[in-house]
Amino acid sequence: MIYTFFNALVKGYLKYRKARIEAMYQTPYELQNEVFVSLISSLKETEYGKEHHADQIRNLIDFKKNIPLTEYEYLFPYIDRMMKGEENILWPGKVVWFAKSSGTTNDKSKFIPITDEVLFDNHVAASWDAMSILYSNRPDARIFDGKNLIMGGSLVTVNDHLIIGDVSAILLNRMPIVGRPFYTPDFETALLPDWEVKIEKMAHQCIKEDVVMFAGVPTWTIVLFNRILEITGKENIRQVWPNIKTYFHGGVGFEPYVNQFKTYLPGDDIEYYEVYNASEGYFAVQDRLHQKGMLLLLDNDIYYEFIPIESLHDSEPETLTLHEVELGKDYCLVISTSSGLWRYKPGDIVQFTDTAPYRVMVSGRTKHFINVFGEEVMVHNTDKALFQTCKELNAEVADYTVAPVFMEKKEKGGHQWLIEFKRTPEDLPTFEKLLDHNLRCVNSDYDAKRHKDMALQQLSILSAPKGSFQMWLKSKGKLGGQSKIPRLSNDRKYIEELSHFIHSYNTL
Repeated sequence: MIYTFFNALVKGYLKYRKARIEAMYQTPYELQNEVFVSLISSLKETEYGKEHHADQIRNLIDFKKNIPLTEYEYLFPYIDRMMKGEENILWPGKVVWFAKSSGTTNDKSKFIPITDEVLFDNHVAASWDAMSILYSNRPDARIFDGKNLIMGGSLVTVNDHLIIGDVSAILLNRMPIVGRPFYTPDFETALLPDWEVKIEKMAHQCIKEDVVMFAGVPTWTIVLFNRILEITGKENIRQVWPNIKTYFHGGVGFEPYVNQFKTYLPGDDIEYYEVYNASEGYFAVQDRLHQKGMLLLLDNDIYYEFIPIESLHDSEPETLTLHEVELGKDYCLVISTSSGLWRYKPGDIVQFTDTAPYRVMVSGRTKHFINVFGEEVMVHNTDKALFQTCKELNAEVADYTVAPVFMEKKEKGGHQWLIEFKRTPEDLPTFEKLLDHNLRCVNSDYDAKRHKDMALQQLSILSAPKGSFQMWLKSKGKLGGQSKIPRLSNDRKYIEELSHFIHSYNTL
């Protein structure tokens, strides 16, 4: 009874909040200007602001002139001081919570300040925005008339003024007690640091619940689903959770996993929502089902700028604001947020799919693409080509990474793929040929370099044994959380490390 009552309350509240979404549709520039003014007001109270003469900032021109474009390495000395307990450094006041973002398999972690403002006015607010969109699309939704499955990270209390963990874990830890009965598993399990133990406990707990919605990175969701099916002996997840209808996914491209999820969740009534969130902020959420593009959230304590990809490596690249961007072009994302990240480049490449309202898709990472031969291949290209190939040849992929094969002497260059298949194609050479063809269809630069094999030869595939990617991450202490293997790289570091690990593991 309490669930049905609460769901009715939530529906009423979300109907009221829908006005926020409408404002993002109708008045995007006004919303961004309000965010800009608010952020600058806070910047003036910080040591960083005083160093960069924030008191002289009257408009966007002054902001660009006084505040430099930054990456994590530039801001780290300030963040380090904040982690030691100093106040008013990048944001007014003292910050206790820091999100640890390992991102890919790089050894160095990033620590992102999580102020109360960015926690509640960005991450929490965006979560409510996502719920508002869901209930608007499906008024009979019963998200709070059942259980929502969560896959959080973990937290470490270093001392009285420093707590570090995944942003998902921080959100769970600070969730009001009144909200906890609507989630599964229990929060102690959800915050376990050992992902193998966590998956096992989650599987046993969650099969007893009426799960109606779940969220998480596709790879770890699949691991959980497989364990649940092993325990229950059921054929698919809908036999375990008959009322499940909604999946919010993000972190990696979903296209390679579409067919697998259709197997786990058969039926045409499952709703898939893509979200664009990270430790640095919750940026966008898909507002239209079955259509590409996520609504850029413009009223959630983030001010956006965009660097055209062709200007990314200029010494002083000019940034664009919303009214200057164009459809279909790649831009490096630049953000200023209430966590104290000022004109910060998180490393994402985005494209605008619409400008009325503003919708984006993540097309790649500034450090994760292949452009060794001028082919300019982005992750959304490889995801799309792989999805189409798997669909045509009835194959399924668990994970993959791609690296260049460099030209040596008279040998031509190319791309080498290391793929872990869930369902291996019957004929790998046919799969290689079709994948190469589909990649040529979605990327004209790659197609041009492949013309008559003049610059690039056909891509090749190495097939990895099942479980290889997860075992490699575990060997590096990167299992779970936000750790991801780079899909694309301009060197052979990751593919050679993985290949060596697989060979060593199989010869034990």
